[in-house]
Formats: sequence, structure tokens, C-alpha cells
Amino acid sequence: MAFERKFVTVGGARIEYFIGGSGAPMVWLHGSEGNLGWLRVHDELARSFTVYVPTHPGFAGSERPSWLESFVDLSRFYLWIFQELGLSKAMLAGHFIGGWLAAEMAVMSPQIVARLLLIDAAGVRPHQGEILDIFLHGSEATRRLSFFEVKEVPDYDLLFGSKPTPEAREVHVINREAATRYCWKPYMHDPALPRLLERLRNIPTLVIWGREDRIVPLECGELYRKAVYGAELAVIDRCGHFPHLEKPMEFRRALSPFLG
Repeated sequence: MAFERKFVTVGGARIEYFIGGSGAPMVWLHGSEGNLGWLRVHDELARSFTVYVPTHPGFAGSERPSWLESFVDLSRFYLWIFQELGLSKAMLAGHFIGGWLAAEMAVMSPQIVARLLLIDAAGVRPHQGEILDIFLHGSEATRRLSFFEVKEVPDYDLLFGSKPTPEAREVHVINREAATRYCWKPYMHDPALPRLLERLRNIPTLVIWGREDRIVPLECGELYRKAVYGAELAVIDRCGHFPHLEKPMEFRRALSPFLG
């Protein structure tokens, strides 16, 4: 599926995004690793949707306004990005901090969300265990912990297998700084979010989780399911933190009924 890399200026900041496909709008919000580009899952979704894949402000590819410091700031700023892109109502999908971001945007402005897809999302604090400290573990250890079986990930070598160039290392530093800025205190969650999720009673919501996720425990998926009225939880076995990368067929199977 053909796609384009474009930019939109919002509040003086140049924001990168990829776009492809046709149909109703769908916005895919990336995780803490930064924007991995146009993935196989985007290609498949673009058969039914106009898919937008923006790069979060402050991550490599997008500028950050100097005043944008917190996760709440980021969520509000994304509503402005939607306005500049002309998105009045879209399906919101997000992985890890992108799922958290999608949930925050939805509770701020439910009217802009047609459907909500949360994939191994941060944002709620588990009652048992904890969300892994990715900053303490570092990128290599975190990546090893992110997959149940690396050898079974179809695009692992393409996305992560090559020796990092100086440019790639710089991108990593930029992305890690941005993730730390937004997600450090409180770490990877918003204490108010579980209560605010009650606003989403009229938004069809699907939560997809890898059963063996060692970054965000499955309990967080259960908490999202319980907090959002009518939400469904699909759990993928023998799968870690990136179900859309590690188990693409099972991911599509879980997603298909939700998309109708």
C-alpha cells in the first residue's frame, strides 16, 4: 500500500506523520521506542482506513514546543494536531505510551473518538506487580524483555536487527529523552485516569494484550477492560509486549470482529 511522509505545523512546531490508505480516519500512536515508520500492520489497516501515523512531539522527526513538558500537555497538544489535520472523529489506536495517550485524549474529548484500540497500554497502575522501569533497564535489555520469542517475530531483523549507525544512536537518545520527559513522574501512569475512563461508555473499545508481556503486566489490560464500560479484552498467548509485531496473524484475528 502506498504511503507518504508529511508534516503539519502546530503551535509553531513541525510535526511528522505518515499517511496512507483510504476510508474513515484511523490514527496509530506509537510507543516509547519512537515512530518505527510505516509497518506491516499499517499497510493492512490502510486497506480499510486512511491511516495516520504521527511522531510524538519531541521524538525524532517532530519538534516539541518549549512549554510542552508533561503527559497531560502532550495529550492536549494532540487534540490541536487533530484540529490541524482536520480530524473531527477518528478511530484511535495506540501501543504502550501511545495507548495511554489515546486513552487520555478520549477522556478529554470523547466526541473525537469513533473507536478506541489499546495495545499493551501504559496509563493505569497495576495493583499487583509493576510496570517495568524501561529507563533503569536500558534499551537493549528492555527490547529483550519485550518479546516472548524473538526468533518468531517476522520483522524483527528489519526493525531492530542491524548494528545501530551514529544517526540511529542519536535518534535513540532523542526518543529516550522525550519518553523520560513525559512518562517519568508519576512513572507510566496517571492516577486520575481509571476514574476518568468511565466517560467512555459510548465508545466501542478493544484492549489487546500479549499474555507474557513483561513490560506492562496483563493486569493493566484487565483494569482497562473493567474501567471502560463495554470494553473487550483479547489476550494473545505466547506473546510479549508487541502483539502487532510478534503475532501479526493472531493480532489481526483479534482485531477483525472489532472493525466489523
